[in-house]
Amino acid sequence: MPPSDRYRRGERRTSAEPLAAAWEPDATQAMRRPRKKSGMKKLVSNYGWRIYAIPVLLVLTALVVLDTVQPKAPGAGGDTGSTNAAETPASAPEAPASEVPKQKPVLNIPTAELPAGPAFSENGVGTFKAIAGAGQRIGDGGAQKFRKYAIAIEDGVNAADYNDDAAAFARTIDGILADPRSWIGTKQVALQRVEGNQNPDFTVTLTTTKTTHTLCGKEIPFETSCYNPVQKRVVINVARWVRGAMVYGPDLAGYRTYVINHEVGHALGNGHAACQENDAPAPVMMQQTFGVANDFVAQLNAGQDVVPADGKVCKTNAFPAG
Repeated sequence: MPPSDRYRRGERRTSAEPLAAAWEPDATQAMRRPRKKSGMKKLVSNYGWRIYAIPVLLVLTALVVLDTVQPKAPGAGGDTGSTNAAETPASAPEAPASEVPKQKPVLNIPTAELPAGPAFSENGVGTFKAIAGAGQRIGDGGAQKFRKYAIAIEDGVNAADYNDDAAAFARTIDGILADPRSWIGTKQVALQRVEGNQNPDFTVTLTTTKTTHTLCGKEIPFETSCYNPVQKRVVINVARWVRGAMVYGPDLAGYRTYVINHEVGHALGNGHAACQENDAPAPVMMQQTFGVANDFVAQLNAGQDVVPADGKVCKTNAFPAG
């Protein structure tokens, strides 16, 4: 066999001839023939990376559709304009605060405006620090109602608003409630000051205007105080504590006595009252912060018959048993 034929495919080799690969092996031939691409590879070849994005987009579309048709759960937290307030000012309680009307009235009450005066704390943080102190039971031993109370100041109230003396502020509250003309003088109420952690029936709290609006509501467009039954908190608006009310004029101490007795009266279960006789002392449960004229106060109670617009005008009075 000629040497040149040794490397032709299919020719026999002698035993003396070394093994050798064919010059054009089958694999080479296969490589030269174009292969048909599978369906997926053809798509990848034609569209590149975009083909992988299609299933992702389909999944996202399905999730959006599912989220659209699912009912939404109600949000947590409360409306700061609500008449209801829970332990945190931003959440909602189940009972209204004491000074909130059932309907939003249209008001023209010049005596309800906040008097001019010094600045006061507007923004607090909604937490309260109890003032240490406790006392003996005061009032008739046979009183139908015995209530324990504590005293606190909201964090964020400037010290200047209570004359830089929290203990003195507490003594003022104690003195008002221990006065024989106050609720203990009715012979139906007995009171006792306790520490803040001793489960008081209510807490008298000096409160910034912002937190007051949250706890008391803002249906009445005048600065006010209130009793919040959910927190069991007598909310004393620092704006009123610092400036008082128009009808009390310069008698700031008289107004402070009134507002403590009025809001504690709510904590004791008493509702609002009207002027009964011209030029007589106003009931302490009349909304004297806004005025002592029934025609004015009646505007605050739209939809209610608590105070008739009968033209009667009383004199200011700070005590329930005066």
